[in-house]
Amino acid sequence: MVTDDRPAAPTATAKSGMDDNGQWWRDAVVYQIYPRSFADSDGDGIGDLRGISDRLDRLVDLGVDCIWLSPFYVSPGADAGYDVADYRDVDPMFGTLHDFDTLLAKAHRLGLRVIVDLVPNHTSTAHPWFQEALAAPPGSPERSRFHFRDGRGADGSEPPNNWPSAFFGPAWTRTTDPDGKPGQWYLHMFDSGQPDWNWDNEEVREEFRSILRFWLDRGVDGFRVDCATALVKAPGLPDVPENPDDYDFFAAVRGLDGQDLPPSPGGDQEGVHDIYRDWRSVLDEYGADRILTGEIWLPPRQISRYLRPDEMHQAFNFAYLEAGWSADRVHRVVRATLAAHDEAGAAATWVLSNHDVVRHATRFGFGPDAPRMFGIRATDPQPDTALGLRRARAATLSMLALPGSAYLYQGEELGLPEHTTLNDEARQDPAWRRSGGTQAGRDGCRIPLPWEADRPAAGFSPGGKTWLPQPSAYARLARDRQQETAGSTLEMYRQALGIRKARHLGHGKLDWLSEPADAVVALRNGDLLSVTNMGNVPVGLPPGDVVLRSEPGPDTVLEPDTTAWILSRPTA
Repeated sequence: MVTDDRPAAPTATAKSGMDDNGQWWRDAVVYQIYPRSFADSDGDGIGDLRGISDRLDRLVDLGVDCIWLSPFYVSPGADAGYDVADYRDVDPMFGTLHDFDTLLAKAHRLGLRVIVDLVPNHTSTAHPWFQEALAAPPGSPERSRFHFRDGRGADGSEPPNNWPSAFFGPAWTRTTDPDGKPGQWYLHMFDSGQPDWNWDNEEVREEFRSILRFWLDRGVDGFRVDCATALVKAPGLPDVPENPDDYDFFAAVRGLDGQDLPPSPGGDQEGVHDIYRDWRSVLDEYGADRILTGEIWLPPRQISRYLRPDEMHQAFNFAYLEAGWSADRVHRVVRATLAAHDEAGAAATWVLSNHDVVRHATRFGFGPDAPRMFGIRATDPQPDTALGLRRARAATLSMLALPGSAYLYQGEELGLPEHTTLNDEARQDPAWRRSGGTQAGRDGCRIPLPWEADRPAAGFSPGGKTWLPQPSAYARLARDRQQETAGSTLEMYRQALGIRKARHLGHGKLDWLSEPADAVVALRNGDLLSVTNMGNVPVGLPPGDVVLRSEPGPDTVLEPDTTAWILSRPTA
């Protein structure tokens, strides 16, 4: 039984955009668009900027405040656009700069902010500067923009250090000299098509100042900074420790009990903060409403170092994403997040899915002890899809009741699951190739969206093509099937976002009505109570008017794997 009169834990707050001089991001709902999978306007099977423009009204109807565009820049596609060959132009598969300007203008007319992805840790091997470096000799100014090193061993045939790539295999690739002989090695923390920039080089720093201004001059509202911790490497590029757990790049959920993650030689170095102070000064030239949001896979307390007043405005809260279906872990993550962000004077962020992780409608369909999944293959254990969706809906309502800003990933408002039976022949993620086929990679969360169930490609493309095949389940989850359908996931999101905005939950004051040892997550934000039952038995609900539930049921009892939002009744 959850009661409304039990002693509350110490209060945590998140400041509001309304109370902070128009700082819109502090309570915004940001919707991530993965352009190649959102909507295709020309029938080639790949989403594009015109497809996004044509459907912006759907996002206004959903109730979001801002869109974040994953990369649409010129790219050979070694990592689906995160290998950028030209930071100042649109890849022809997505359209033109005119198409971008049209999209931006329409979004602003509709009241939507627009932030764009910026990829500063690495570029593409097709970038002109890298091509110049390959043609230049060792020790040249051209090579100093990147990390070129001689190999180890008598003949230089061993990589310069033992760093692993985040996409498996070594983080180094050897070049071939013009005479055909083996040459130096270059560093790439991800795919071999993504050489890392050398941020000790002033030319690189000035280039990115110019890139920031290019997009700010066009009117973008900010940047999502990819791989934000990794730009600066430890001097001398020393070997990493023998125990990889000591520097796990993705261990964001660790550190909740006071144990920080030590910096790895490949990231979270102190010098990276100078870069973001520099960038912040550039953004401030354009006014106080342009933002930097960092992709930072660190525990909340360590994230706060990036959120000092002269650095980033926000950072993704991956500890929350990784908390899983556990009341204890959710309690600890939320408390740690709000405490760290309050100390930094920054607004917290909350996120459950994105383009790099298994969709939460699928993750929650596994047991609590399931290992971290880097994609799911048809030969892997399969989720309980009904349970996964039920828990995903409940988790979403719990998240949207929290103070701060929320990030949504395209398609989660439809309850889309991961494509867990994708044919291996269709996979395009470089992690699949570099792991030797042992890791499925991220294609399963990047499947083109279903818009209209009875049209070719479920309305994604007029020609019926899709760059990745859609699973059959997507048709029944298409947007037109859910629009104005009582109880659908889409309608639940619309109602939740409407209540969130009307009751100013994003900048509310949070009081706990439950403890970490409980099987529920129960909290009060203003006059709204959110109760999530993560246990195995029904629990009683406190008195009040139930305004939204993730699953239907009575007003007095909450079944397992369900969330209810309740408005407190005024006391006499």
